[in-house]
Amino acid sequence: MRLYNTINRKKEEFIPLNEGLVNMYVCGPTTYNLIHIGNARPMIVFDAFRRYLLSINYKVNFIQNYTDVDDKIINKSKEEGIGPLELAAKYIGEYRKDAQSLRVQEATFHPKVSENIPQIVAFVAALIDKGLAYEVEGDVYFDVKNYKPYGKLSGKNIEDLKAGARVEIGEKKHSPLDFALWKAAKAGEISWDSPWGQGRPGWHIECSTMSMEYTNSPTLDIHGGGQDLIFPHHENEVAQSEGYTDKTFVNYWMHNGFITVNKEKMSKSLGNFFLVRDILEKFPGEVIRYFILSTHYRNPIDFNDQALVESEKSLSKLMNIYKLLQVKISEKQDGLKAGSEDLPGALAQIEMNIEKALQDDFNTALAISYFFDGGKLITKAVNSGEYTLASLEKAYFLYDKYLNQILGVLPYEELAGEENVNEENDLGLAIDILLKVRALARSEKNYQYGDLIRNELNNMGIEIVDTKEGSLWKRK
Repeated sequence: MRLYNTINRKKEEFIPLNEGLVNMYVCGPTTYNLIHIGNARPMIVFDAFRRYLLSINYKVNFIQNYTDVDDKIINKSKEEGIGPLELAAKYIGEYRKDAQSLRVQEATFHPKVSENIPQIVAFVAALIDKGLAYEVEGDVYFDVKNYKPYGKLSGKNIEDLKAGARVEIGEKKHSPLDFALWKAAKAGEISWDSPWGQGRPGWHIECSTMSMEYTNSPTLDIHGGGQDLIFPHHENEVAQSEGYTDKTFVNYWMHNGFITVNKEKMSKSLGNFFLVRDILEKFPGEVIRYFILSTHYRNPIDFNDQALVESEKSLSKLMNIYKLLQVKISEKQDGLKAGSEDLPGALAQIEMNIEKALQDDFNTALAISYFFDGGKLITKAVNSGEYTLASLEKAYFLYDKYLNQILGVLPYEELAGEENVNEENDLGLAIDILLKVRALARSEKNYQYGDLIRNELNNMGIEIVDTKEGSLWKRK
């Protein structure tokens, strides 16, 4: 597999530090408001990428943080008249609702800033000891001039940055480029004890601290996020992390492109952003996922209702093939001209093409296009009767594996409504686990246990279909 590595500006072969294990960190939400479609893109992209890694037999330790201590949270909490942590907890709950509607699975760990203060304080103290940070009246800043490679991720020249930088009112840093690691508390603000007095973490330090804390490693295999985070957030993460450990912080940087509205970058300041919650009132979460994944993750996407309408139409075509396969497989018989079929060879080629696309910098857009080619072949075979039950099962397995289990865009019609989405996601995950247990039992010739799982699922209205490619399930 080859991934485009932002820091080296080229595609590189992906080789994790530990064979079979991927440590991946993706920046999560600042929890003071509902998420917008721009926030949804990295959620969906890296959820799908994680699923793909799992499908090719990697274990994935996936960390996504919740920023629950921040200036925006403090200001919003004053507006709403509740404590900052209470406000953050409220919007973490809302984030999880939207994530479930978008079929975004929970990370391995969702650490919060407020729960990792001692580790952050220790990290900051170590940077001071190494001469990479300094304290001024309770504030602690990273000293950029003492970290020579600063700018290597973004490709920015440090002298140019200095010329364009400015010092905010109230800041006491030595250079405009220096950034806050710890902020002295203002009267009435949430704060914690530290060697520099009462205060709270700066924004950038949380990701460096928690990525190392939850991987137990100074180096991540993959760090993901939107292009808007490359500078200054990720640049600052590199500086403080590598300054702290003297080791490479991230081996592969993956950044998704912007979402634009009428060709303009979406932003709250321009008032041209759209909340996921509002979009979900018009379109199912799977349509939003399809809209996001039908463009290569590094390319920009222009958002509008018509684009979602077109995505829904395209997804309906894939859904119709999926349903056609379900119907024909349920008939449990070969076509009338099964002996003359050429579907197996075509399906094998399509699967090779899909894998090649996903292995080439996770090109979901190209991978999806092959399913439309497959749909034409399947429809032709069914209409002509030139198919075997085995070839249809193979086709169904491909559609279910890639479009449902990895990309998460099928079956959207059966998941209408927020409660049904959440329940169906949970049910699907539970059944997938049971199928893995059943496969293990059967491999150990414990057929009685395997049959017990099949019978219990059958009693729940879930039918298991055993194919040469593995076991599938569907509602009866």
